[in-house]
Amino acid sequence: MDVERPDQHNQPTPVELAVTERTRHRRLRDQGSTRVTDLDAILRAGFVCHLGVVVDGTPMVVPTVYGVDFESRTLFVHGSVASRSIVQAPTATVCVSVTHVDGLVLARSVFEHGVNYRSAMVYAVPRLITGGDELLHGLRVVTEHCAPGQWDYARQPNSRELAATSLLAFSLEEASVKVAAGPPDDGDGPDAELGLWAGVVPLRSYFGAPEADPALPAGIAVPDHVAALGDGSPGS
Repeated sequence: MDVERPDQHNQPTPVELAVTERTRHRRLRDQGSTRVTDLDAILRAGFVCHLGVVVDGTPMVVPTVYGVDFESRTLFVHGSVASRSIVQAPTATVCVSVTHVDGLVLARSVFEHGVNYRSAMVYAVPRLITGGDELLHGLRVVTEHCAPGQWDYARQPNSRELAATSLLAFSLEEASVKVAAGPPDDGDGPDAELGLWAGVVPLRSYFGAPEADPALPAGIAVPDHVAALGDGSPGS
């Protein structure tokens, strides 16, 4: 079963992100980027985000899975606890953050130590999706973002399951992107004379070989799309 995306009047994908007071790079401006391609690459590389929301008057940072429809420039996340906040304050802006750590930067001095990373923060007033074709579409987007091919392989949700599910939809219009990469910055300073090792310790993320459910009957092979996830290629 294929779920078509609801008709939307899509605009051409912008090349640059608009700069707002929330997204303006004030510190470490050289690490900032306004390229949409950089934002999309960060979002494609992960599937877990953190939502900054206020629930019952208390600030919370909620980890959850997400998926992106890049054609409509929409980020879908599982509603869960966060949806209570949206119902209570339907015009409140939510911050969605995604971060990938690429390595430790170990310098000659502690002050110059750092982390190589890629991060994105999306600001938007989300829409709460509780049913209809858009809910099915959003669930497919999230599923396929995490494990391409799984939506058509597994049993899709029935009406009871859909009634218990909600998604939040975010526009990608307002976002802040930062990327830090490279070696320590003190290679040409006074500390270079200390004779200490300095460099980067990379951090790699990848899926391992699939591990079958112990309850799985013998003879059921790992499907190709799942095997492809666990082929040892990098994740983020």
